[in-house]
Amino acid sequence: MNHTNTQEEAQRQAKPLAPKVKELIARTQSIILATVDAEGTPNSSYAPFVEIDNKFYILVSFMAKHTKNLSEGRKTSMMFIEDESATKQIYARERLTIEATTTQIERDSETWNQVVELLKETHGKVVEVISEMKDFILIALNPVKGAYVNGFGSAYFVDENLEIMQHRNETNHQSK
Repeated sequence: MNHTNTQEEAQRQAKPLAPKVKELIARTQSIILATVDAEGTPNSSYAPFVEIDNKFYILVSFMAKHTKNLSEGRKTSMMFIEDESATKQIYARERLTIEATTTQIERDSETWNQVVELLKETHGKVVEVISEMKDFILIALNPVKGAYVNGFGSAYFVDENLEIMQHRNETNHQSK
C-alpha cells in the first residue's frame, strides 16, 4: 500500500470528536476579531467579552481601528481558539469561527448597565474605569453562522444559536 492510500484510509476512518462548542467559549476570555474598513482593508484584533443569550458583548474604544469597523456594521468574524499551550497538535487546535452582525448598545440603557456589570464581574475593576470613558462603546456581536473544528476530520457547521448543524465531510484532504 502506498503512502497516499494510507493517508486517505486513515482519514476515512477518523471518527469526529464530539462537538464541545459551549465548553470552548466558556474557557475563553477574549474574542479574536476580523473586521474590514470602508475600503475593504482587513483588520484583526481582539477584545474581552461576555456572553448573554448567544450574543457576545465587547466594550471597545474608538482609538482602535476595529471599533469604527464594528460600529459601522461592516462584515465581522470572530474566533474562539484553544490556547496553544493546551493543544496536542498545533495544526488541529480546537476553534470556533463565527460570522456576525453588530449592534451598538446605547450608553446607560438597561442592556448597557446589565452587560457592563457582567463585564466588571468577569474581567475586573478596569471595566469600571473604561466604561466611564466616552470613547468606549458597547457592541453586541450577533452570530449568523460558523464553523467548529476540534481535530482532523472533525469539523462542523454551526448555526446562529451556536448549535451544530452537520458534520463537514464533503471533501477529504487530498495528498500530492
